Amino acid sequence: MAEGALLQPGDPAWTEALRRVQHDVYHLPSYVTLDARLSGGTPVAFRYDEMGQVLLLPLVLRDVPGTGLRDAVSPYGYPGPVSDVPPSETGFWERATLAMAGVLRTNDVISVFARLHPLLPSAAAVLAGTGTVVHHGETVSVDLTLSPERLWQETHRSHRNQINKAGRAGVEIVFDDWGLLDAWVETYHATMRRVGATAFYFFDRDHFQRLREALDGHVHLAVAVRDGEVLGGNLFFAYRRIMQTHLQSTRDGQIWWADKLLYHEVRRWGREHGNLVHHIGGGVGGADDSLFRYKAAFASGRQDFHTWRMVTDPVAFEKLAGTPTPDLMSGRFPPYR
Repeated sequence: MAEGALLQPGDPAWTEALRRVQHDVYHLPSYVTLDARLSGGTPVAFRYDEMGQVLLLPLVLRDVPGTGLRDAVSPYGYPGPVSDVPPSETGFWERATLAMAGVLRTNDVISVFARLHPLLPSAAAVLAGTGTVVHHGETVSVDLTLSPERLWQETHRSHRNQINKAGRAGVEIVFDDWGLLDAWVETYHATMRRVGATAFYFFDRDHFQRLREALDGHVHLAVAVRDGEVLGGNLFFAYRRIMQTHLQSTRDGQIWWADKLLYHEVRRWGREHGNLVHHIGGGVGGADDSLFRYKAAFASGRQDFHTWRMVTDPVAFEKLAGTPTPDLMSGRFPPYR
């Protein structure tokens, strides 16, 4: 018997599914709840069961203004669908995603946008058959099973040079001193101003406190300090031996190469704490840009980054956005926002 349903964060079926599948911090009910709060959406997870096998996809449901309809988007980061069924069993994945479309449609949800996890099996080929999969580029990861010497060799010589300069300049990296949170938030806001971020990304101190509480020991703060001054920091996740860079920041002005030292010391911390991989991320929107090249100079690990788009109610979708042509499905999605 096959069955699909939308779960609320407090439903034990959500956590029970997670115990059975490979997943990351982005799949936790507490993380999805916190993310939904930022957009005023509703945190849910779609769960599909068939013959003792399961698939789970966390989502945030958002109202489409003036319509009485909703759409679904994955929480910030790399959640993507996870299952105890390998992607090679394409029939299961196809039935699961089609069942999801039906369940969402009955809940007035007209489309889905999900970021796939670059490190976990995603069945992108199957998802392309039930929707549209867009390849945005590559992301960078550090293999933490390598020796410290090998990790250093994989670091570009210009980064190695600046890491050494940071050390000689007296920059130190302090881990999990949450008394430095206020000073770090100031550097984060400075970074957001420099890159021209929208108001949405200017998270306040309370948000970071809630994030820390929600993830219960799986979120860490590395802060670069010199002569008592906070130069920047790296907020990262460490969960089930996968590390994820969440936010990296530096203050305005001289930082004495603290940004390079931060990445170096965070990966060293990760290795010492038994993690297997540190996922640094990619360029803006997955592009092969200066940010990607900056990250790529730290390690040789590369993974493809995809997003998945699906129209669950074609009639309602066309009224808002027109016919879902390949160009429309592969551009900004959903196009009516």
